Amino acid sequence: MRKEKPCFGSFPCWNWIKEELIMERKIETQVKGFHAIDGGGVHLVRVLGNTTVKAFNPFLMLDSFDSTNPEDYVACFPMHPHRGIETITFVAHGNMRHKDSMGFEDIVQDGEVQYMSAGSGILHEETIPASPRMCGLQLWLNLPAKDKMTKPSYKAIKKNEIPEVPLIHGKVRVLMGNYEGTQGYQSHHLPLDYYDIHLDPGASLTWKVDRERAAMGFTLQGEVIVAGNVIPEKTAVRFTEGDTVTITAGKDPVEFMFMSSLELDDPIHWGGPIVMDTREGLLTAFQELETGTFLKDKMDVEK
Repeated sequence: MRKEKPCFGSFPCWNWIKEELIMERKIETQVKGFHAIDGGGVHLVRVLGNTTVKAFNPFLMLDSFDSTNPEDYVACFPMHPHRGIETITFVAHGNMRHKDSMGFEDIVQDGEVQYMSAGSGILHEETIPASPRMCGLQLWLNLPAKDKMTKPSYKAIKKNEIPEVPLIHGKVRVLMGNYEGTQGYQSHHLPLDYYDIHLDPGASLTWKVDRERAAMGFTLQGEVIVAGNVIPEKTAVRFTEGDTVTITAGKDPVEFMFMSSLELDDPIHWGGPIVMDTREGLLTAFQELETGTFLKDKMDVEK
């Protein structure tokens, strides 16, 4: 039997009541993506970046790709470094080729995920072959200060490793983490729940979210309604605190990406593809790039 908590005077024990209520998360911040060109000339939709760091902590950057014109993306992303972050790339349609300075190569195809923890440093390139449609997104997740210089690692999460939860009017693909007891691939440092949610027009879905987690979503295709707010396509939202999230698809089928993790209190010093927790660490990284001492460890490739 639950022990009753004492109340004083005629006012209800509000703190206790709040603990007992299930709180639905609403929209705290909404960011519409804009056209940008990056890498060797790749056209993309930039959604999160330097100006949204505080609002979307610990999610640093989000770029989306969606084109039926190969000229928008075949210019690729030439060899470049990363340190202090994790990059999670989801390919909804098309494919992407990874090659690093150690000679490792891999292809991420329709419906698959590339999870790369840059840690102490990697050098890699990403090429995108022509396809009928290239659609997906890349998310940057910050690493805790204690893990900034950890050994880098790589995991290609293939379709047969991604659990799929059928719904009456859609499905949930558990790209990473846990969805209502269905376990996907587990991240190495910060916990990450990452869902690829498909809903038919007008369909709704409610799911539980750990109250301690920061949560965000992105409308990859179609629009959704959250707590009465219409979220257009290619828009990121940061959710308020709470226990559940409910979305409703608009008049078209929707593909909604959901992510949740733990906020970090570490300082952020960001320079291009490198994110450290001190200015000295950032300067050291660029000095090491100039002197050829940037790479510290060979990347672990998980099969």
